[in-house]
Amino acid sequence: MAQQERGIRSRQSILEAAAHVFDQRGYDAASTTEILARADLTRGALYHHFPSKEAIASALIEAHGEALAVPYREVRLQAAIDLTLGFAHQLQYDTLLRASVRLAVEQSSFTPSARTPYEQSVAAVSDLLRQAGEQGELLPGTDFQEVAETIVGSFTGLQVMSQVYSDRRDLLARTSALWRLVLPGLAAPGILLRLRTTAPPEVDDAREATSVAGEDPVQHPDPVHGKTVRS
Repeated sequence: MAQQERGIRSRQSILEAAAHVFDQRGYDAASTTEILARADLTRGALYHHFPSKEAIASALIEAHGEALAVPYREVRLQAAIDLTLGFAHQLQYDTLLRASVRLAVEQSSFTPSARTPYEQSVAAVSDLLRQAGEQGELLPGTDFQEVAETIVGSFTGLQVMSQVYSDRRDLLARTSALWRLVLPGLAAPGILLRLRTTAPPEVDDAREATSVAGEDPVQHPDPVHGKTVRS
């Protein structure tokens, strides 16, 4: 049992170290030597879990799917909104998720499962939109797949821009702006005023916990309204 627990810890250490290296340097510039130095493990320990750098990257891609946890909301369109906002919040602090997103976005020699994160995201959003359509929350004639691909593609571009401008500190505000622009052409009139495009309660709770722990919330400009908001 103790040996099994050590194996689990060493595997996680490799993934966390690789995530830092991939996120900072990209796949092609990263080396297993640098990953091992950061993890403080031997090459034998690495090959026990992963036969190659590509295998490590493939394992990190799985973090993307794990982050697509759909929150329960009676209004399914609200669930879609909160899914993207929760994902945006997690991107601000989760190194494994940040690495998986970079692996998917950048052009590199890593290709086997690079499309998987997009396919996972589109499938999750499309399914929520289908449920929303069945509940009469969407305008007639909405193409669920088309809207889902547009939302995922737009979010991908926004998170790249947010990373460049603020290391993703303003990503929640940018994601909220995306939904404010999209919803009038998507939501049925009776549901539009019921929708919230600000951070969901669980994200606010996480931010409050960070503040209580003594970490000052980051102040950054809202790119839409020009106001200063917390993240």
